[in-house]
Amino acid sequence: MASRRFFVLIPAAGTGTRMGASLPKQYLEIQGKPVLQYVLEAFAACRGIERICVLASPQDRWLDGFLKAWRDRMDARVRFLRCGGQTRRETVVNGLLALSSECAPQDWILVHDAARPGITPALVARLVAEAGDSGDGGLLALPVADTVKRLNAGRLETVPRDGLWLAQTPQMFPYAVLLDALRRHVQATDEASAVEAAGGRPKLVQGHVCNTKITRPDDLELVEMFLKAAEKDRQERG
Repeated sequence: MASRRFFVLIPAAGTGTRMGASLPKQYLEIQGKPVLQYVLEAFAACRGIERICVLASPQDRWLDGFLKAWRDRMDARVRFLRCGGQTRRETVVNGLLALSSECAPQDWILVHDAARPGITPALVARLVAEAGDSGDGGLLALPVADTVKRLNAGRLETVPRDGLWLAQTPQMFPYAVLLDALRRHVQATDEASAVEAAGGRPKLVQGHVCNTKITRPDDLELVEMFLKAAEKDRQERG
């Protein structure tokens, strides 16, 4: 583990149409700070991160304004790459190729959603500690607690929840393993599904609800509540 470095890829090429907002989710503000800035600060606070790459769309017209307002508060390891593709898979593959001259095959790649501002250094450390000894990597996830229903041809069915987990990010895999899996499995919806399809067995690591992805307006309110609580805790300890 001592010789394996850690690189973070943050796909940020989506438009966030389900939010119904006038700008992509990563640029929405919570308590006066863009969602993306929370993500960058969390990873900058993690030990051992070599590089943090934001993978933006070439057509992103909000990025310049974000950089103008926040660049002087960013860690020197942060890099912005306008290499986003039409899908998450394409964006991550493009990011991996952009890092090809820096990464060794066994270096760890952590892929994290730009719209998960509640990620914490403690959660990242847990993922590294519990999945870092696995050649297949792993991901943060939450066990399903609620009863699950499925609507099938107009008929409501109950799905057994035993063994069901909700995938979160970061999802962490060796560089060569991840790139090969994503190239071979173009229908993969996340990195773990590509590695699974390639025969790997990623490890599930307990996440936290604070790491909820912002997809709809109600999610923004939930995440804001956790971020406010975290800030209050820091002030009281500080």
